Amino acid sequence: MIAMNLKPLFERSRAASLRLNMLGEERVNEVLLHVAAQTEARAERILAANAEDLARMERSNPMYDRLMLTHGRIAAIAADMRNVATLPSPLGHVLDRTVRPNGMRITRVSVPFGVIGVIYEARPNVGFDVFSLCFKSGNACLLKGGSDACCSNAAIVGVIREALEQCGENPDAVIQLPPDREATAGLLAAAGDVDLIIPRGSKGLIEYVRDHARVPVIETGAGICHTYFDVAGDVAKGAAIINNAKTRRVSVCNALDTLVIHSGRLSDLPSLCAPLAASRVLIYADARAFAALDGHYPAELLAPASDGSFGTEFLDYKMSVRTVDSIGEAMEHVARYSSKHSEAIVTEDPEAANLYMKSVDAACVYVNVSTAFTDGAQFGFGAEIGISTQKLHARGPMALRELTTYKYLIEGDGQTRP
Repeated sequence: MIAMNLKPLFERSRAASLRLNMLGEERVNEVLLHVAAQTEARAERILAANAEDLARMERSNPMYDRLMLTHGRIAAIAADMRNVATLPSPLGHVLDRTVRPNGMRITRVSVPFGVIGVIYEARPNVGFDVFSLCFKSGNACLLKGGSDACCSNAAIVGVIREALEQCGENPDAVIQLPPDREATAGLLAAAGDVDLIIPRGSKGLIEYVRDHARVPVIETGAGICHTYFDVAGDVAKGAAIINNAKTRRVSVCNALDTLVIHSGRLSDLPSLCAPLAASRVLIYADARAFAALDGHYPAELLAPASDGSFGTEFLDYKMSVRTVDSIGEAMEHVARYSSKHSEAIVTEDPEAANLYMKSVDAACVYVNVSTAFTDGAQFGFGAEIGISTQKLHARGPMALRELTTYKYLIEGDGQTRP
């Protein structure tokens, strides 16, 4: 049963979605640009609220970096909103058109979902991304953030709603739900009031939403990411890719968790891992990899791997190394432990690259590229609402197109069915 105190919020969100569907593309872009400007103008207010949240979290917590906002990150968020404003609208596209023998004309066109609920943890930037993508795609959004970021989320939604009001638009295009568990339960039970729920966060959160929702869910899975260094891999490329994928930002879902290396290239493992030492990356190495690194990598940053070293999303300056004797064995390891998010191979062998791309089951498969690129903005989508690891409707970075569904428009001249 929907919590009674949430029902009015759901009704307001639905009403706002109906108005959004009527806005022209030019007007939508004007509003997004105003929200972006107000986000930068209100940066100090947002950062002050964010500081309150950060004060309650230990710096050693892997979520600390995700929670933290800075002037630079706010500027990037505003830039992403401006970028979304420049993108073509995903609405009203004719996806298919047919004329039946009786003259009936059938057109399939893209339309908004309506009301989208997003449940997320200590990621305050999500509020901005969700709003901009939902607004551009004609959807109202219900934001259910966690208690870790409650002050940040309140400030962010407050800024967005004020900007909408300044534009003369309904501020209920974005509504923040209370940060408690009861609100999560109410949102998950809101069949008929909410059209789609997207969880962003830990594996535990995603599984909880999937198992308890009565509303359709798109899973944005945890990222357990591998890079396989093939027998034909280039050491310079490999070292740069591994270091970037692991250390660029350790708290994100596209960060590297496990390096899989061909046994024929173990002599190159110290060179491949050398850049990681500058970031104090702790390596959990299997027996053969440990022997190759012993004496060539800081001893205090090298430890024997255990069963738990593989299939773990570290979200920290930690990674594991697994040695294999063939590309087939590498793909078997990936198939066993991957979350089907992002997987990479480093190789100069076109046949190995093609085999890996064809055989590895993941939303994004890279050849000689860092997994850090799994990101809506990097794919040219402007921003993203999450990385889908499922196969129905959307897969990989989800942006404007993935926030639409379609309907059929049927036109005729008095046809009746016999």
